[in-house]
Amino acid sequence: MADLKTLELEPRDLLGKKVETLRKSGLLPVHMYGPDIDSLSLQGDLKLLARLVMEVGTNIPVSVTVKGSDNVNMCFVREIQRHPVTENILHVDFLRVDTSKAVRAEVPIILEGLAPASQRGGTLMQPLQNLIIEALPMDIPVSLEISVAELDDFEKSLYVSDLLIPENITLISSSDDLIARVAPPRIEEEEIVASTEEDEMNEGDVGDTSEESSDSEEGEDN
Repeated sequence: MADLKTLELEPRDLLGKKVETLRKSGLLPVHMYGPDIDSLSLQGDLKLLARLVMEVGTNIPVSVTVKGSDNVNMCFVREIQRHPVTENILHVDFLRVDTSKAVRAEVPIILEGLAPASQRGGTLMQPLQNLIIEALPMDIPVSLEISVAELDDFEKSLYVSDLLIPENITLISSSDDLIARVAPPRIEEEEIVASTEEDEMNEGDVGDTSEESSDSEEGEDN
């Protein structure tokens, strides 16, 4: 996993609509909660928190301390509230976890290398962006990588079962889920469809000819 990020927060007195005053002064309202603690209303530097959230996402633990307390809290970002128009961060929730107990997390899947089929005009598609796993908080990887070098034609695909999953991680997502494939260029798709339709028409013509021939023979017999 990546180097552990640390964060110091302060107790928060302003609640409800009054938190807008915090944001105007460069502070962001935060909640910390967990199975063994009461929910804490906290605050922290807005710019620092915005940068931290971008770096850790929801699958990297953060060591959080609260000013005035010696407790070190291992937390994950669990919810980020944003302004509907500006998308500025309005509020962050941190979930405190027990480092000795496994938790579920979403880990991004990174495609590495170049897919040979994409050099033939195809488009690399990645339907599955994240993998759901279960592991101890400190064992959760930043990401999981898979090479697309094997995608050398439009018939091949990569699935979750093709990933190398570390032994200390339990896979929750289905191993049959599609990760990546190279879609053929549209012109080629149209040619394939046209060829299929033409073959079907030819098969129909053969059937019609057989029926006409049969009818003709019956007429001669009469």
